[in-house]
Amino acid sequence: MVRWRILLGTAVAVLAVASVASPAAAAPTGGGAPTANVVGGSRAAQGEFPFMVRLSMGCGGALYSPTIVLTAAHCVGRTGTNTSITATLGVVDLQSSSRIARRSNYVYRAPGYNGNGKDWALIRLASPVTGLATLPLASSTAYDSGTFTIAGWGAATEGGGQQRYLLKAQVPFVSDTTCNSPSMYNGEIIATDEICAGYTSGGVDTCQGDSGGPMFRADASGAWVQVGIVSWGDGCARPNKPGVYTQVSYFSSAIKSAAASLGG
Repeated sequence: MVRWRILLGTAVAVLAVASVASPAAAAPTGGGAPTANVVGGSRAAQGEFPFMVRLSMGCGGALYSPTIVLTAAHCVGRTGTNTSITATLGVVDLQSSSRIARRSNYVYRAPGYNGNGKDWALIRLASPVTGLATLPLASSTAYDSGTFTIAGWGAATEGGGQQRYLLKAQVPFVSDTTCNSPSMYNGEIIATDEICAGYTSGGVDTCQGDSGGPMFRADASGAWVQVGIVSWGDGCARPNKPGVYTQVSYFSSAIKSAAASLGG
């Protein structure tokens, strides 16, 4: 059974993204336990991740271009005109008077999406967002390992509610072989489409409300690059149940082509 990380029943007026459990200091490589185990995460600083987006259906996203938000396919309906989504940007505090809000006007869901893999979608905004950095995509597997950063406004504990402030954490890469082992997901991972990240001991993870948000890391020049899209997991932060993310490098060409067709 797929365990999506969308936060159902989120009030449109609150407009939150996803929250995470975050360590005070994460281990630099995968496999072991974090050096600290602080459920609830640490707050991101204003402007630290300017590309983060909160979507009104209870998902997260990343600003791909001034008019395009990249999110998860399971967060949206079919491809076509859609004016029902509100995106909140530019703040870590969702109640801040400085927040930027934009309505959607079109949704593009990955062709062939049926609930297994291909979990990406684009939301076109009715008007461009200026003054905020966008998040480039990883176009090769060069950055699909190491330690990743996750961030969001969702549940800080399994079964919890959305958060007001943007939280952040770090999680290590988990290989497809390990993630598909009997002790983890027992063959459920689609190796081409998905990438896993988390600690074998649990304690740090994305959770409900983080669906569609980015997983990212620094590239060779120190700039952020998106390597994953929050997709699903068995509960939140459970031992031997790392988060499962859409592998952006595999879909980068398709995402870029679709964005271009939308004018982004």
